[in-house]
Amino acid sequence: MGRKIGYWVTTTIIVLFMLFDAALYLGGAAAAVEGFNHLGYPQQLRIFLGIAKLVGAIVLIIPGVGLLKEWAYAGFTFAWILATIAHYSAGDGVKAVAPVVLLAMLAVSYFTRASDRRLASF
Repeated sequence: MGRKIGYWVTTTIIVLFMLFDAALYLGGAAAAVEGFNHLGYPQQLRIFLGIAKLVGAIVLIIPGVGLLKEWAYAGFTFAWILATIAHYSAGDGVKAVAPVVLLAMLAVSYFTRASDRRLASF
């Protein structure tokens, strides 16, 4: 039972955070636009990441899409590792820690998911 609770708590937090982020990115919120400018990234990347976060969040909560779920976990992993590096390189301090926390929660979600939500071994 604890494993199931751990999965749903971490997955729900991740999904809600990604939906919120996607809304900010796609809505062109000032903080999102300024953040990408600060890091030196083009605004097209903000739009792409907004779409990717929206799709990834949806995939994490719908059943029966095992392979897509693996891709969503991988995509979020790469995005958060790169976000940590970008914020650290820009001297953002605390902002570099947030993606690491999300990455830890993603790991809990990934490793506590039920066996019927996993891909069969090759």
